[in-house]
Amino acid sequence: MLNNNDIMKKLRVALKLRDTDIIDILKLAEFETTPSELSAIFRKEDHDNYMPCGDQLLRRFLDGLIIRNRGKMEKPAVAVKPQAEWIKCKPLRVKEGKS
Repeated sequence: MLNNNDIMKKLRVALKLRDTDIIDILKLAEFETTPSELSAIFRKEDHDNYMPCGDQLLRRFLDGLIIRNRGKMEKPAVAVKPQAEWIKCKPLRVKEGKS
């Protein structure tokens, strides 16, 4: 089973990204990291300086990729619904003869 570190490694290779590119992508998603923290993510699990990649880091990286490739999502303008006009109705007829 793949963990977040493996996913980051595979994305880095597939997209041909350098560490500086990954840091820039994370900045687009408003996530700051240092090159040393990033290199700790790409180390082997048995290394002393290995650091597991958290869900938030991976999520922000994917958000940054979306922003880099598509641009920031514009907030939809809130459509103002026109006020319903009152419908003028004729008054009800009262039946005569019944008491």
